[in-house]
Amino acid sequence: MRMTRIIGTLLLVICFSARAGCQSPASRPSALAPPSLIVLITIDQFRDDYLDRFGPQLRGGLARLARGGAWFTNAHHDHAITETAPGHATLLAGRFPRSTGIMANRIGVDDADAPLLGDVTAPGASPKRFQGTTLVDWLRAKDPRSRALSVSRKDRAAILPIGRSQADIYWYAGGRFTTSRYYRDTLPDWVNRFNARRLPQNLAGKSWTLLLPDSAYKEPDSVSFEMNGRNFLFPHRLPDDSAAAAAASLATPFMDEIELDLALDGLNALSLGKGSQTDVLSISLSATDAIGHGYGQDSREMHDNVLRLDRNLGAFIDSLFKLRDSTRIAFAVTADHGVATIPELVPGSVKPTPVRVNLGDLEAALRAAIMAQKLDSNLVGLDHQTVLADRNALKNRTGDLDKALSDFAARARAMPGVARVDRFQDLLRGDTINNAITRRWTHQFPATSNVELVITLTPFSIFGEGSVATHGSPYDYDTHVPLIFAGPWFAPGRYAEFARTYSGGSRGRQTE
Repeated sequence: MRMTRIIGTLLLVICFSARAGCQSPASRPSALAPPSLIVLITIDQFRDDYLDRFGPQLRGGLARLARGGAWFTNAHHDHAITETAPGHATLLAGRFPRSTGIMANRIGVDDADAPLLGDVTAPGASPKRFQGTTLVDWLRAKDPRSRALSVSRKDRAAILPIGRSQADIYWYAGGRFTTSRYYRDTLPDWVNRFNARRLPQNLAGKSWTLLLPDSAYKEPDSVSFEMNGRNFLFPHRLPDDSAAAAAASLATPFMDEIELDLALDGLNALSLGKGSQTDVLSISLSATDAIGHGYGQDSREMHDNVLRLDRNLGAFIDSLFKLRDSTRIAFAVTADHGVATIPELVPGSVKPTPVRVNLGDLEAALRAAIMAQKLDSNLVGLDHQTVLADRNALKNRTGDLDKALSDFAARARAMPGVARVDRFQDLLRGDTINNAITRRWTHQFPATSNVELVITLTPFSIFGEGSVATHGSPYDYDTHVPLIFAGPWFAPGRYAEFARTYSGGSRGRQTE
């Protein structure tokens, strides 16, 4: 019975009514009708252990969903580049990044041919790189009346869960919520009315203070590694200038509260969940990501943010249940990735000692290897943790390419912070059952990609010095996220079996 329930990843929600040939799980009572509304709540950069770590102080929405839902406590994004775009693209698609086409943030939603609406200077955005279909498409194939609303602070987090479908999709840019011309030519009245309230700008002069008394937080508020030594002490006062306050609000719990208000306004304006069809509301909350990058996962700021997120979600659910029949709503709660501890704060017992790996050093090593073989440097390049090459253009020089790649791999492996450098094609023939790193890299790219090498750092080491803390590795601290389903279709409890956030099945089993 438990192994039947483990197929209750997001695909379990899909099985309610969406896809032909998809069988209902054995644990679902046959008398229950499909939900009228599926609410996907994705918390950007939210580690699974936060729910237990802060559990005694949670009493709002996180507490309600975790304690009253089916919580898969060993759920993972089973791919290697644990970033926002790849993670969000998989959630309602049921497929790995190698199949969605969204394999990294850099291969995300930027699209100059889809400019944003209004007086916004941010880049255009669309799902043109996304491949395949999602839950929204499957629901509409069954009932064309099905509607979808997706909101987020980030464009990629709003766009990618829905895939290529035309839908109501809005994100924050230039101090307001907007969308791109991929979706529509003008903003609807309800979004204009929401923007006219100027909620981010009205935060000018407001302070982010602790929700609970100081004694309720065990984390010291004196860690100078946070925010690179700037503004790392409570309270955090927002600027008096309204535009500056709106920009600063991204790294506070206030932005999530604003976004949840937008979601409720959209729910009402679009009449989501009122009909006999199944509608989708996707909400991606991004404050945790900004706070995690700046202050780290062990910070007092993260602690307080989770508490406030819990209360804000509780208020959101209370409002939602006043507007719609709670027995017809299915919740799915997860994250797009986790996060690592700030390298300088990792315990000394961790060996090798984590470091910040300089991408410039890796680029120099690759350049030297290419020059040694007298290859066209335009045909080989380092793209963060991958080395790409155009073998077709190299024609009879592939032997020289292989020599250059071998030389680079040897140099890179000798650098502090680099754990392994693998030929991607070798990984495709590797042990994907017992070796999680091998398996996660093979889930990242299609076998026919131009990826030649993949670079895996040592645990807790990170690339560059731009972020205080970050994510993006194939290690469990970056892949392990919550996965909770709540509603009358689910048996509450904790389920410890390995589960993927986007495809069911046991460890290592191919399920796409």
